[in-house]
Amino acid sequence: MATPHSGQVAGIVPSGPSSSGGWQADEHVTPTEIRQAAKFAQYGLAASAEALRDAGFPDGVGLEPEMTGVCLGSGIGALEDLYNTSLAYSSTTPPNYRKIHPLFVPRLLINLGAGHISMRYGLQGPNHTATTACTTGAHSIGDAMRFIAHGDADVMLAGGAESCIHPLAIGGFARSRSLATGFNENPEEASRPFDRDRAGFVIGEGAAVLVLEKLEHAKQRNARIYAEIVGYGCSADAHHITAPRENGSGALRAMRLALKQAKLRPCMVDYINAHATSTALGDAAENSAIKSLMLGENGLESSSHVNVSSTKGAIGHLLGAAGAIEALFTTLAIHEGVMPPTLNLETTTPEFDCNYASKEAQQRQIDIALTNSFGFGGTNASLCFRKL
Repeated sequence: MATPHSGQVAGIVPSGPSSSGGWQADEHVTPTEIRQAAKFAQYGLAASAEALRDAGFPDGVGLEPEMTGVCLGSGIGALEDLYNTSLAYSSTTPPNYRKIHPLFVPRLLINLGAGHISMRYGLQGPNHTATTACTTGAHSIGDAMRFIAHGDADVMLAGGAESCIHPLAIGGFARSRSLATGFNENPEEASRPFDRDRAGFVIGEGAAVLVLEKLEHAKQRNARIYAEIVGYGCSADAHHITAPRENGSGALRAMRLALKQAKLRPCMVDYINAHATSTALGDAAENSAIKSLMLGENGLESSSHVNVSSTKGAIGHLLGAAGAIEALFTTLAIHEGVMPPTLNLETTTPEFDCNYASKEAQQRQIDIALTNSFGFGGTNASLCFRKL
């Protein structure tokens, strides 16, 4: 992506018809939704439609409106709308408020991602939006799980959506020293979790939505069940606005809480989908936390038996949608018995001595899995899934 910034790599959803792997809004959303919804919300609508169809609720048919809800969040939301509107507003002297589109505020609000989904399908259950930086998607799924557990819903659409690849966002992340900048000539190599030469993440965009359902409800309709969500842990580092604690103590606490809720021991975990964004500090802290969890009391005997990978090597970092798409990867890993690879992992330093499925997927039995998400401000979440 050509920008005046040092970081010039991004995981952009290409424009074009879906038949060629691209995004063409009118294939997924109505003209009214295109006018009313920012692109991140449009992505959320498209992902929700796919999830409902796969779950056996095509076009929402079969859902009980009052017992079906939505948890969909975004980390940044409609940044491009905000930027363009600000330029238009200030383009005259004095600034002219009539340059502001009447739908500017509704398009800007992050909770309208969930709102548009509920309006499309007439869903009257819980309507909830988390915006917790890069932990957003995981928090959305965990919160949806709790809505079902507390009897507020039988079915929840849960996930995250993000579309903020813009020079302003790239400049901001570059200034915070978060972005990969050394692979502009070889962009496919820029996202390299756990690798010795990692130096920042690759910003991506997209959406992922999961259909969570009360187990008895799903069994009654003979639904295809990919996995059962059995644990959700949250914590805070209480340390720094962007950097984790070096020992990963906040991440460790979130994983332990997820396993505690699931009533499982660390040694029972077959796979961990790591947050691992490809930053020097973040990957090291999470790796330390994972080893502390898996090799501690009631843990495994050797680091080589700890199975952990980061799918960000393949798709980059989707910010507020990252936790959702990684939960999807994790459930598919359980369902298909495949540990996804960590792409671009060429060389490790001694502390990275787990099994990271470097560059190639591994066939293996996965009955219990964790997926981690962490965000600026020190917010952490871990989800635990189990094979039924």
